[in-house]
Amino acid sequence: MNTSDKNHRPTAAQAALDTLAVDAEDSNALDTLAGSDVLVPVPDDVAEEDAVDPYAVALPVLEQPDGEQTVPVFTSETEMAGLLPFVSRYRLVPLGALASQWPTGELTLTIDAASPHGLTLNSDGVRTLLARP
Repeated sequence: MNTSDKNHRPTAAQAALDTLAVDAEDSNALDTLAGSDVLVPVPDDVAEEDAVDPYAVALPVLEQPDGEQTVPVFTSETEMAGLLPFVSRYRLVPLGALASQWPTGELTLTIDAASPHGLTLNSDGVRTLLARP
């Protein structure tokens, strides 16, 4: 988030991330975040018909230097362009719905990785903190 831009207003999801950076258990911020839509980059190798399938979302998995695998999602196009400037396609997905279908295992979720309010959750954290009925 570029705080020097006086015209920039944080989205509700970004404000929730800022709150969670101070108090990781703030239930209002977690509810706001879970109810927010996030941008999920569509991997380049996904066919167009699969990219627009309303019943499936192809998760872009990035491998970190330590071997950890994470799925990056973003609260705005600006946040996405800051980390992945060459992404040409993305899906807008409710974060709570994505979390409710999150796979088990070691896959983490990173929200706005390149920003000061970025948040990374392990798979248990994704399902327990962000999944909403």
